[in-house]
Amino acid sequence: MKKPQKEKKEKKLTPNDILKYEIANELGLMDKINARGWKSLTAKESGRIGGLIAKANRDRVKNKNTEKDSSDIVKGIDKT
Repeated sequence: MKKPQKEKKEKKLTPNDILKYEIANELGLMDKINARGWKSLTAKESGRIGGLIAKANRDRVKNKNTEKDSSDIVKGIDKT
């Protein structure tokens, strides 16, 4: 006897999830993901997605810090 399949709940996407989907789409992997799921990706493909997510997060933090530093200078607060 087969077990009944569990219904998948709709997961609310986080900003990192959205970024992951965008990167997978840019790399041309969405057809594979839609057909067979995330588990069908190779280690190389998963690593590439993870690396690009990490890079985007680093860039976002760096830009946030740069904006904060430049706004402090505009206000007349020089941190040097």
